[in-house]
Amino acid sequence: MLSGPAYDNPVFPADFPDPHVLVVDDTYYAYATNTGTSNVPVISSEDLSEWHRVGDAMPALPEWAKLNFGDTWAPGVIQIDDTFVLYHVGRDADSGKQCIGVAVADSPEGPFEAASDEPFICQVDLGGSIDAYPFDDGRQRYVYWKNDGNCCGKPVGLWVQPLSNDGLELSGEPVELIRRDQPWESPLIENPAMVEDDGTYYLFYSGNRWEGHNYAVGYATCETAVGPCVKPDDEPIFSFTPEVTGPGGQAFFTDADGDLWMAYHAWTGAAVGYPGGMRSFRVEPVTFEGDTPVITGPTSDPQPHDGA
Repeated sequence: MLSGPAYDNPVFPADFPDPHVLVVDDTYYAYATNTGTSNVPVISSEDLSEWHRVGDAMPALPEWAKLNFGDTWAPGVIQIDDTFVLYHVGRDADSGKQCIGVAVADSPEGPFEAASDEPFICQVDLGGSIDAYPFDDGRQRYVYWKNDGNCCGKPVGLWVQPLSNDGLELSGEPVELIRRDQPWESPLIENPAMVEDDGTYYLFYSGNRWEGHNYAVGYATCETAVGPCVKPDDEPIFSFTPEVTGPGGQAFFTDADGDLWMAYHAWTGAAVGYPGGMRSFRVEPVTFEGDTPVITGPTSDPQPHDGA
């Protein structure tokens, strides 16, 4: 049974950006953008409070990826039966753009091995594709992502496409859900993450500059998992405080008690941006009041956690 004491953010104070959490049996696993010498760092916990390093979930990059450490971003992991499927970013050697790959493993710890010798999603004409986020609404599996237009002066949108049952192939056609169109989001939006509650779909995303104080989380409500989506507000739902700056890179998970949580990163202490700063790993509970998400925080002091 998953349980734990009060959580105290950051729950993992080391550099661990763009966290994605997967719950397997009695253990939480978290995956992040490349840090240190790991392509996909993975840590684990039994209570959301104490986290321990596991290693590199994907020590070998696929054949299509340029061997350039620093381009393996924002992993998303889903369990399908006894297989674990990892969606990751790599630098496509042929196009020079960052693209999304897919890899599989028998264990949540990895090692994940490439399921194809070609990129899974690669919108070269739109600047590339990054920030893959798998989602299963109980009827269909999907993958969400961002076209990397900000790399080269192109429009940036958040996209979705249905997945095959095994998560290794795309089906149907890609659909663009939203674009950057609000002042607080400038210069970009990224990191799509879908949540469903009581028949309404919520597309969360990060906006503004990832390396700055004003990076924050917004959302849109969607009629279905593939849209249409509308932004109900003209400001972020989750933004910086004097103690916590640049919160974003969000992902969502449900604990064994059925409670929804958001994993995210924020800059630790006063140092914002690299090389001096670190984006530490944090968690907050998520509830809904009517059709409005309610996310505690960002917190920076001990919070109650009843466990599950």
